[in-house]
Amino acid sequence: MSVGSGAGESRGQSPGRSTAGNIAFGAGLLLVLATMTLGAFAGVALTIGLADDSFLSSAVPDDGRNAVGIGGIGMGGLLGLMLPLLLLAAVRGTDEKPRLGPGEALLKGLAIVVFSVYLVVVSLLAAQLGWILPKGPTTLVSVFVVGFSWMPLAFVPWERFGLGGVGGLLPSSGGTSADTPAGTSPGTSPGTSLGTSLDKDGESDKSD
Repeated sequence: MSVGSGAGESRGQSPGRSTAGNIAFGAGLLLVLATMTLGAFAGVALTIGLADDSFLSSAVPDDGRNAVGIGGIGMGGLLGLMLPLLLLAAVRGTDEKPRLGPGEALLKGLAIVVFSVYLVVVSLLAAQLGWILPKGPTTLVSVFVVGFSWMPLAFVPWERFGLGGVGGLLPSSGGTSADTPAGTSPGTSPGTSLGTSLDKDGESDKSD
């Protein structure tokens, strides 16, 4: 009787926990979207201001201002998206995703900032097309240039610098994990090794 009642209580409590988790997830999602949007607007204002009223104004043609603004959107949106996620990963963790230490969080934060500046630099290079192309084609080309500027960086072995989990703040898929059980090779799941050992035991029993 006590076992059945305990199971009934757990079933009755699980919807409440699920609802609370959904509410927390929705609130976090709205917060991240808000910070990403505000960051994009702030990035546009900053980069357009640099293109108009700074030492970069002479290097940015009038038809290339929109290209610099696109770089600002990428910079501000990335910072607004990743920094809150990085802060959340630094203060809260789970069994599957341990909490980031201060040093690792700082290193990944600096990597995100450097990549954001890299997007602005790429947009400045794309803006130079404004000297020879009208504003419309220059803006269109800069969208693709800035949008695909991450591709050369995909070939860099970031794991050697401790930055393998920056993308999405997820653990790196390569290498040997600290949670990998003994006797299991990297890239082999524990379930696979367990199934293999059971098959071997079954074959030995048949031979006996």
